[in-house]
Amino acid sequence: MDYDHYFNAALDTLHQERRYRVFVTLEKDAARFPYATRQTDDGTRNVVIWCSNDYLGMSRHPDTVGAMVETAQRMGVGAGGTRNISGTSGPIVALEKALAKLHRKEGSLVFTSGYVSNETGIATIAKLLPDCLLLSDEWNHNSMIQGVRRSGAEKVVFRHNDLEHLEDLLKAAGRERPKMIVFESVYSMDGDVSPIHAVCDLAERYSALTYIDEVHAVGLYGATGAGYAEEVGAQERLDIVEATLAKGFGCIGGYISAKAAIIDAVRSNAHGFIFTTALPPAVAAAALASVEHLSTSDSERQAHRQQVARTKEVLARAGLPVRDNPTHIVPVMVGDPERTKAASDLLLDEHGIYVQPINYPTVPRGTERLRITPTPFHSDALIEELAQALVAVWRKLDLPLHAARAAA
Repeated sequence: MDYDHYFNAALDTLHQERRYRVFVTLEKDAARFPYATRQTDDGTRNVVIWCSNDYLGMSRHPDTVGAMVETAQRMGVGAGGTRNISGTSGPIVALEKALAKLHRKEGSLVFTSGYVSNETGIATIAKLLPDCLLLSDEWNHNSMIQGVRRSGAEKVVFRHNDLEHLEDLLKAAGRERPKMIVFESVYSMDGDVSPIHAVCDLAERYSALTYIDEVHAVGLYGATGAGYAEEVGAQERLDIVEATLAKGFGCIGGYISAKAAIIDAVRSNAHGFIFTTALPPAVAAAALASVEHLSTSDSERQAHRQQVARTKEVLARAGLPVRDNPTHIVPVMVGDPERTKAASDLLLDEHGIYVQPINYPTVPRGTERLRITPTPFHSDALIEELAQALVAVWRKLDLPLHAARAAA
């Protein structure tokens, strides 16, 4: 049997639909972030990264780097195995306590990535609830969708941020049936936010648990960086908070925070936790340093918001189709997979600007875009250069600009 045929056919489909992913080899320059070196067969070239999820640049903060180096020298670079077999490290224990405090919960549990914490957390919690019904927002991240599927529980999908639809589904399920509403705080592709208080109102009315993904909000929002729920004063109303250490905190790993009984039950039953090697102590120490720094320092968040607002203003003034939202995500809409990829290639090859194309299945067909994520380190000059490059690319590809603004 020719097994290669099946794999080649799958790749051919991706090419035909303009969804084949090409990786660019970049070496980030910590001293000059957001600059990086692009490595190709023809040599190297400086580029500016405009699509990193290292939103605050905490991956290169002295506290973060120092904690990792010191701990790696003292404890080595690997965890040595699962926490059940090789023991749990002091840095992970300290990190979990800090995360519980950050989210005002009784406990936290750290996983190897945000994807794993969602997939494993949702699946395990739902399996522990008899006849559980999962109510999932239609725009939830793939990790949440996979967690719902892995749970084996019945699911219903409610229209994105549609409270009436959600209430209809809750009402149909009845108050006595175990239920969990699964949703995000900041949706990473459009940059819109969920109505957290209103969702919690419905959860209380119909006796449902709430599970919120704060992956794109922790570190960036709230007085202590606890996320969008803290920003709107809803932390105590949420049952389970899931987030990552890989974006606002600049490291790697994921976690959930909740009541002690929930955390202990997941710790004791979650295959995605029990049977995988723990985060290395050095990584946990770096994440802890980042969490502790951002819980007391607001300067990074203020600088971030300033440069995000500046980027949106400059791009809109240039006539570019920026989708409006209240967060740090700057979607520049294209609406065609081939031209989105072409725009990304032109920006990189002709302007030294790295912005990856976002195509289906990450976003619905017809809403392809460039997803720009400014950081505090993107200067006003870099923002102006980005706008000029985007306008040049838009004109070269005959993409529409807003005429009234383009002349300004």
